[in-house]
Amino acid sequence: MARLLIVHHTVSPATRELLDAVLDGARTDDLTGVEVGVRAALAATPVDLLAADAVVLGTPANIGYMSGALKHFFDTVYYPVQVDQRGLPYSLYVHGDNDTSGAVRAVEAVAKGMGWERHRPPVTVLGRPDTEAREACWELGAVTALAALERADG
Repeated sequence: MARLLIVHHTVSPATRELLDAVLDGARTDDLTGVEVGVRAALAATPVDLLAADAVVLGTPANIGYMSGALKHFFDTVYYPVQVDQRGLPYSLYVHGDNDTSGAVRAVEAVAKGMGWERHRPPVTVLGRPDTEAREACWELGAVTALAALERADG
């Protein structure tokens, strides 16, 4: 069975809406054979990541950067998974009040350093998530779950 890992830092109603949409997409009835694991960024471990065939990362943009919790996740997993998870497909969603570009740059720089492959462009949302933002996150969850299935079949 393929495994999609969703690592998130969800601290606001807006980031909760985005996470819920990603989860709905990842768990769509149209996809079978994908187990979806969900871990808060401060609780996710190298073992979680080593078991994953793809990962979705979710973070608020805090002071122009990814959340400290997501940075902690990267610090925790960097060396233990660096070799075994090269080529891991990843996707990203970021919520911000006025800018998400610094957070996106930071996550993409770390993911590139880990040898991960961006599966699709990040979903970035400013302000309250609207229908379009929720649909984009639903699609992000669904297509990244499909990437996990493809990598597991591989």
